[in-house]
Amino acid sequence: MKTAAILGASADPAKFGHKAVLAYARQGYAVWPVNPKESQIAGHPAYRDLASLPGRPDVISVYLPPPVLLNQLPAIANRGCDELWLNPGTDSLEVVAETERLGLPIIRACSIVGLGLSPAQLGA
Repeated sequence: MKTAAILGASADPAKFGHKAVLAYARQGYAVWPVNPKESQIAGHPAYRDLASLPGRPDVISVYLPPPVLLNQLPAIANRGCDELWLNPGTDSLEVVAETERLGLPIIRACSIVGLGLSPAQLGA
């Protein structure tokens, strides 16, 4: 089973960080929401940080503002992934430059749409 870590996952059903948890689960992924303030999101155990994940995710989908993401890039590089999705609003020139420097496999697009779904299909 493929795994997806949602960095910046949200318990708020109106937020894209919540919709991504639902989308990846709907597409058959084991979903690992990452949020230091929540114990579970949409029925999935939430993890405090990337280092707490039970393994290396196939996909990391990001829902963090660029200044916060910039600080998380070393942890993403340490954990590794096959695809790093920078969803709309998460990238900046600095973020892209640093991901390239670290050799991370970035995709600059909406991961929900990339799964073949529409965020509007996922409630709230």
